[in-house]
Amino acid sequence: MSDIAIRLIAPSGYPHDRAAMMRGVERLQAAGCAVSGLDVLERTELRYAGGDAQRVADLHALATCEQLPDIALSIRGGYGATRLLEYINYDALHERLGGMNTVLVGHSDFTALQMALHARSGLVTFGGPMLGPDFGAAAFSNFTWQHFWQTVTAPQATASWNAAGETELDVEGPLWGGNLAMLCSLLGTSYFPKIDGGILFVEDIGEPPFRIERLLYQLHLSGVLDRQRALLLGDFSACRPSAYDNGYDLAAGFAQISKLTRVPVIANLPFGHEPDKFTLPFGVPARLRVSGGQARLDFHGYPHLARPVPASPLENP
Repeated sequence: MSDIAIRLIAPSGYPHDRAAMMRGVERLQAAGCAVSGLDVLERTELRYAGGDAQRVADLHALATCEQLPDIALSIRGGYGATRLLEYINYDALHERLGGMNTVLVGHSDFTALQMALHARSGLVTFGGPMLGPDFGAAAFSNFTWQHFWQTVTAPQATASWNAAGETELDVEGPLWGGNLAMLCSLLGTSYFPKIDGGILFVEDIGEPPFRIERLLYQLHLSGVLDRQRALLLGDFSACRPSAYDNGYDLAAGFAQISKLTRVPVIANLPFGHEPDKFTLPFGVPARLRVSGGQARLDFHGYPHLARPVPASPLENP
């Protein structure tokens, strides 16, 4: 089997955890991947992985490089992708990547790029693992590794999980979403994709429960939420209430949104800032079925590699 070519991109924060980054590189190399773009791991400017021009150049290189990588992998999230959106050559990326099987993947702040690339270029990207937080994590997740490779090496994939509640549901629509704060930050801009009848998934980290409710209200009041077929709640890590909340918590906020919207709300999707996460393509046809407390999400029509699933690092310690 020829090496899977992975090119690192750094659109957001600088690689503050050097050890995790190098663990990620080593694990990917041990699995038969050829990792390039290592120079991005040396860049730091304030809280960013280099200046805006450098980070945009990472993306533009995908439109001009002689040989496209199989995977363009974000090294981490943080903040910074929003600063790039006005300077991206969307036409060039569409011309080079449209119809190609290059996998662009990340999560958290990467959501801003996913939205913009879909809205302005029609490109399908992936919400999924990143170099440092996931492939380089000290506590490695075989769940994340397996679902990532099983998804990106096949033309269709499935995500199944234990969904709390008694909802019975069978709907189809475009699958899209990501970090809730990033989604809401682009409402009303040309970088927010116009997706109706979709299956929307959201996650976040470090936001108090009342802010999570407020962000979901923003999607509701803007009309975006009520135009979807379902809302999937991913992980909301470290989203803790304060003493002032007086018993109000995430569950109360989610209950309020569930009463407010006509859209079915399905919980417990493994996606976000926890070790275990699904890899989910942004903007592709999907079917969601929920019955007996179990949810199943099937999706297809995304870029994928004609390669076998690489062995897990747990099999090659």
